[in-house]
Amino acid sequence: MKRPQITGKQKRRRQRLLMATLISCITVAMIGGSLHVIELGSMRIDEMQAKSSYEAVDMQQHIRAAGEEIHLQATHENLGGDTAGYTIDQTAGLLSEEQWRDLGWMVTVPAGVFTMGSDDPRTNDENKPAHLVRMPAYKIDKYLVTQAEYARFVAAEHYRPPLNWDEGRIVAGMALHPVTMISWYNARDYCAWAGKRLPTEAEWEKAARGTDARRWPWGDEMNPDNLNTYYKVRHTSAVNEYPQGASPYGVMDMAGNVQQWVADQFAPYPGTGAKSDVFEPKALDPNYQRGSDEKEVLVYRVMRGGSWKSDPLSTTSYHRNYALPNYASDFFGFRCAMDVDKDKEK
Repeated sequence: MKRPQITGKQKRRRQRLLMATLISCITVAMIGGSLHVIELGSMRIDEMQAKSSYEAVDMQQHIRAAGEEIHLQATHENLGGDTAGYTIDQTAGLLSEEQWRDLGWMVTVPAGVFTMGSDDPRTNDENKPAHLVRMPAYKIDKYLVTQAEYARFVAAEHYRPPLNWDEGRIVAGMALHPVTMISWYNARDYCAWAGKRLPTEAEWEKAARGTDARRWPWGDEMNPDNLNTYYKVRHTSAVNEYPQGASPYGVMDMAGNVQQWVADQFAPYPGTGAKSDVFEPKALDPNYQRGSDEKEVLVYRVMRGGSWKSDPLSTTSYHRNYALPNYASDFFGFRCAMDVDKDKEK
């Protein structure tokens, strides 16, 4: 059977249809390929963003661990409004009676001479030189001030709770951990409320290392089993968790866990080779102060002991860190001290 003859017009029409089909196929293939490339690109971008976000957060944490403080707590305290998330009666149930009794212990450090500072060539100039200091007897808290203890203060004084609490309440499981997000002013106010005071820098160091000039509370060798530091657990630990790391006088957490405010302004030791500018008063940006166009001039306050974010050398008993007194962070805490004579008056 003969095929019908195709006219020139029909032939040109078929060629156009074939070309249109071919173009459609190529277009679909290109679109499909482009969508695949876009999808892969999007996935890669998401992956890179996630990675860069992680690295930025990780870097920020490590920078803060090296000594960068934050001022969010000062802003938080200026917000006003309700403060107490607990009544005084409710705070009693945060810990057992035995735990409350144990937290009340203060250790007596006897009078005498001890070595303050260090001549170790690896230590910062601010920690030098080693020098002898004569001290009267005094008392110091066996434990860091806990979140539960601070909750009592907040409830009794209608004081603003720390920024990292949840609607004025301690996060579950953290009552026996040291209170954090505490400025030097907060620590001072708590100690005064408790009938105590912040320890001096010399009192803190003697309580940490005793009279034999040891590097850490337990001796001259770093032992990671004795303290919470260098992101070991990535957060604070309960204040009674490391009894093996106690000082010669039985004081706990004098290395790691949280850096501890002391009373002193950051000042050079006699004979130090440290640069003087770190000891100079600092003028704060007026933007940090609500309702004021004037710059506030502050002097760094000393912090001791290192923290869960610190490198091991920063946890030595002679290491000095410092921060402005209105700064707070999740690795800033404190303990209190008391004159022996004042304790007898109670």
